[in-house]
Amino acid sequence: MWKHPIESELLHSFEKNAKIAGILFILLGLVGVVFPIFTSLAVVAFVAWLMILAGVMAGYFTYQTDKRDWAGWLKSFILVGVALYMLFSPLGGVATLGLLFSIYFFIDAFSSFMMATNSHPNRGWGFWAFNAIISMIMGVIFMIGWPFSSMVLVGLMVGFSLLFDGIGLLVGARVFKKVINDELN
Repeated sequence: MWKHPIESELLHSFEKNAKIAGILFILLGLVGVVFPIFTSLAVVAFVAWLMILAGVMAGYFTYQTDKRDWAGWLKSFILVGVALYMLFSPLGGVATLGLLFSIYFFIDAFSSFMMATNSHPNRGWGFWAFNAIISMIMGVIFMIGWPFSSMVLVGLMVGFSLLFDGIGLLVGARVFKKVINDELN
């Protein structure tokens, strides 16, 4: 995964940015755990506004390139329509996001297992494996209670995922600091 010899400036940059991102992820994760319903609604609103922006941009692109492209217009209207549904019916939006987040947690588990495999036997690989197991468990919990428990679970699961990702970044920053010190000595 890493090119050898490792560039110390790249490691310094990663260490610094991983600390900042790790702390921000931990803080956001704690908000998600303490206020799960608020976090669920915030995530739905955020995704809905992103979809509105994407729908408007798709419509603009279709208008600029080929006004007769019915598929481009359909894409634009579907994006905006689903986003408006999510904004005006947040419970349905949260249930939909609940299903999508379960898929996300399964993908996060896979990528964390890959990170653990690629960094093994270096220090810190076990935390990535632990993060993968937690993400896998969260995906399974989501599937069991879906759609009824989505209102609380979306916020909780996003909070826990951000919390553990933040801790993982802090652990990674510490490991890279040790690598930098070993390279300099």
